[in-house]
Amino acid sequence: MADTGRHAQPADTTTRVAETVASVNKASGAAVDNIKDSALNAARAVKPKLRGWIHAGTFPLVLAASIVLVALAPDGAAGTSCVVFGITACLLFGTSAVYHRGRWSDRVAGILRRADHSNIFLIIAGTYTPLAVLLLPEQTATILLVTVWSGALLGLAARIIWLNAPRWVYVPIYIALGWVAVWFMPAFLENGGPAILWLVIAGGVAYTAGAVVYGLKRPNPSPRWFGFHEIFHVLTVVGYGCHYAAIMLAVLAVR
Repeated sequence: MADTGRHAQPADTTTRVAETVASVNKASGAAVDNIKDSALNAARAVKPKLRGWIHAGTFPLVLAASIVLVALAPDGAAGTSCVVFGITACLLFGTSAVYHRGRWSDRVAGILRRADHSNIFLIIAGTYTPLAVLLLPEQTATILLVTVWSGALLGLAARIIWLNAPRWVYVPIYIALGWVAVWFMPAFLENGGPAILWLVIAGGVAYTAGAVVYGLKRPNPSPRWFGFHEIFHVLTVVGYGCHYAAIMLAVLAVR
C-alpha cells in the first residue's frame, strides 16, 4: 500500500502541473483576446475629424431638395416615384451622418452600419425609380424597376446577414447594380435628351469612383482630417447632385 501511494504522488503532481499550465494558457488567451478587442475599439475610435460632417451637412439640403422635387412632380406614379427617390436619399445621407458622427456601443454601431450599407442599395433603386417612370414606356420601365429593386433587396439582405464581408465582395455588387440601366440609356437619350443622359452618366461615374476609393482605401490624403472615406462621401454627394438634376429636368419636361 505504501508503494502505491509513492507511485501515485508523481502522477498527482503531473496532473496539477498540467492543470496549472492549462489555466495559464486560458488566461493568456483571454488576455490576448482582450488586447485585440481593445485595439479594435481604439482603431474605430480614431477617425478623421471630418468623418460624417459631409453627409451631415448634405442631409438638410437633400431634404429640402426632395420637398421641392415632389412639389413640382405631377400627381400619380410620377409624383410617387419622386417620393421614393427623396426617401431613399434622405435615408442614405441621414443614416450615414448619424452613424459616422456618433460614438456608439458595438450593438448600436452594428445596427447603424447595416442600415448605412443597406441604404446604398436603396438609393440605387430609388434613383432609377423616377427615371424609369418619367422616361421609359410602361413595359420597359417595369422591366428596369423589377430588375433593380430585386437586386437591391437581395443585396440589402446579404449585407444585413453578412455584415463583415470583405470589400472586394460587396463593392463590385454596388457598382454592377448601379450600372444596370446602361441597357436603357438609349431610351433615356431618346425620351429625355442628351442633358439628362449625360447627367445620369456623370452621376454614375461619380458614384463608381467613390466606390473604388472606398474599396481600395486610397487615396488617403489626411487620415487625421480628410481621409479616403471623406473622398468617398464627397463623390456620393456629387453623384446624388447629378442624378437629382437629371430627375428634375425629367420632371420639368412632363409638367
